[in-house]
Amino acid sequence: MGRGKFKGKPTGCRQFSTLEQMMAGNSASRPRTFKKEEAELEEEERSEEKLEEESEDEAGAGAGAGAEKQKGTLGIIQVDNPNLAKPENVKARDIDMEKTIELSRREREEIERQKACERYMRLQEQGKTEQIRKVLERLALIR
Repeated sequence: MGRGKFKGKPTGCRQFSTLEQMMAGNSASRPRTFKKEEAELEEEERSEEKLEEESEDEAGAGAGAGAEKQKGTLGIIQVDNPNLAKPENVKARDIDMEKTIELSRREREEIERQKACERYMRLQEQGKTEQIRKVLERLALIR
């Protein structure tokens, strides 16, 4: 006989533990020993956290009490990640106009190309480039 679209698990029917079994610790999901071990681990973690807080308070009192607790490994490892620093907003009245802005390599090369092109055009108008001289000689022969 078909039971529908999906088959049951090969382990058989599901067995749910009752409230009494859970309170007594007899349930299949968590044996009583696991609960004891879990409670012991929680107590150890709490005591370690208290010790760490006390040592940080002692070390922090000399360096400044306003220091923030950093997450993860940031307190242990010094990382120079520019993405971690929040960008500072600069207002228009605070901008220093005399400060020179450094251009990138591509921007500098583009400006140099434009200046060279303008210089070449000026020399062509004056008739000082080889290309214009040859053109003028050809025109003179044609006339």
